[in-house]
Amino acid sequence: YASSAKMRVIAPEVQKINEKYPKQEQAMQKQQAVMNLYKRAGIKPMAGCFPMLIQFPILVAMFRFFPASIELRQQSFLWADDLSAYDSILNLPFNIPFYGDHVSLFCLLMTIAQLVYTHITMQSQSQGQEMKMMKWMMYLMPLMFLFFFNDYAAGLSYYYFVSLLMTIIQTMIFRWSIDDKKVL
Repeated sequence: YASSAKMRVIAPEVQKINEKYPKQEQAMQKQQAVMNLYKRAGIKPMAGCFPMLIQFPILVAMFRFFPASIELRQQSFLWADDLSAYDSILNLPFNIPFYGDHVSLFCLLMTIAQLVYTHITMQSQSQGQEMKMMKWMMYLMPLMFLFFFNDYAAGLSYYYFVSLLMTIIQTMIFRWSIDDKKVL
């Protein structure tokens, strides 16, 4: 998070480097200039990938754990009667393709939290023409997860929801704690 906040701060400098080396033949000089800028600012480009690599096996395990766990069967939590099944708060009289015939509140809360997180992270992105499609895709992903996770275990949606809330809080703390002028 700190690395991405630093990258947000130095984005204008990176843009200047891109303008300085516009040709394809100058790609090596451009890359070296960007890496030198990262080094001066204390940015490690791969720092954001390492936490994801640690989290990924846990994520895969959660997909298998929640629906198959005997300990969670028939265990209620808040409005969910069974954490190993979906938590239906509204049964629809019709079936929506890829969504189902019910509304899962944990899944809905997870989607809202993911939209908030996407909005927070997209505020720090550049607004170039090439970013418009990526921005659209970033807002589409939570809606896709709404359809994917509606039939998944309530415990998994709750795990994602709480994880996203903690991530939003961490992002806001990092945003407040990083001094833009000091990075520059």
